[in-house]
Amino acid sequence: MNPEKLSEKLKKQAQTLGFQLCGICPAIPAPGAPKLIEWLAAGYGGQMHYLADRRDAYSHPKHILDGVRSLVMLGMNYATAQPTEPQTGQGRVSRYAWGEADYHDLIRDRLHQLADFLRMQVPAARTRGVVDTAPLLEREFAQLAGLGWIGKNTLLLSKQAGSYFFLAGILTDQILHYDTEHLADHCGTCTACLDACPTDAFVEPYLLDATRCISYLTIELQDVIPNELRPGMQQWVYGCDVCQDVCPWNQPAPTADENAFWPELSKNPLDLIQLFDIDEQEFRRRFRHTPLWRSHRRGLLRNAAIVLGNQRAGHALGALERGLSDVEPLVRGASAWALGELQSAPARKLLLERSQTESDTNVKAEIQAALNLG
Repeated sequence: MNPEKLSEKLKKQAQTLGFQLCGICPAIPAPGAPKLIEWLAAGYGGQMHYLADRRDAYSHPKHILDGVRSLVMLGMNYATAQPTEPQTGQGRVSRYAWGEADYHDLIRDRLHQLADFLRMQVPAARTRGVVDTAPLLEREFAQLAGLGWIGKNTLLLSKQAGSYFFLAGILTDQILHYDTEHLADHCGTCTACLDACPTDAFVEPYLLDATRCISYLTIELQDVIPNELRPGMQQWVYGCDVCQDVCPWNQPAPTADENAFWPELSKNPLDLIQLFDIDEQEFRRRFRHTPLWRSHRRGLLRNAAIVLGNQRAGHALGALERGLSDVEPLVRGASAWALGELQSAPARKLLLERSQTESDTNVKAEIQAALNLG
């Protein structure tokens, strides 16, 4: 089968499988790989050591599939309902994590189906599906495949699809018909995303300091969230959508076809007070097959405590008291900070009592700082 006809059939099948975007590009040295090295050297990657550990692998897709010739780049929309404004005691979760399933599992299954379809056409074809975990610069190759351009918020933008979509790809050793690279930048003079970022995470247009990004802080960072960035987290307990929500190309965003991406009522928004009642076993049962699993219990409760502190949620006193005696020092420290933000006599009493028994140095410092606020 000639490359053009095969590519056309692949695109039609991709659409049937639920991918709204599909483009094909050659397997060449990765566009943007030198910038990734510079970005990591500047320290903007923070604790995302998996990027640095595989920096050389990002240089070419051949490190993922030996003999690769083509990449089929795909986009699947996850925009669903409008976010529900959280009440005090609730937190915002990034749209992509609202659904009942982990998008990795759903998309990986579709990639397997698309790869099987390719092998039906060319039985000898070798393939490798990737979604968010392989050392592939998805945005750069998606731009090369004509799916869109990389915006000032560093996300891939599409005139048709906005930016609320997952990127994935299939690498193959087959020669296909390649699409035209998307060279135009349609951001123009707009700086809405840069201006709206609550933690000033953008060093300049097209350059993100991940160590200040709320998504990084609430998901990737395993340690204490810097004190000066906590107020900027506002009500975000997992991820952040601000730079997408304000983007004109998402006004309005097309809605997802996948039912699995539509929000569970318990996540839009998320009840924060209930989180302090769950142990590791219950956390696993509730979140194991969702994106929120990535933050781990200790990280999610840390985030929840900070949001409750930002909200000055007086009725969360009991939850924060439980957090103050949690087995995890990370949770105890964040709960101490939140109690300090309440600036109430009952909160101060809890802090004073805990200060007599706390053994962790960092938590003791958080308690003392919280007491000093009063």
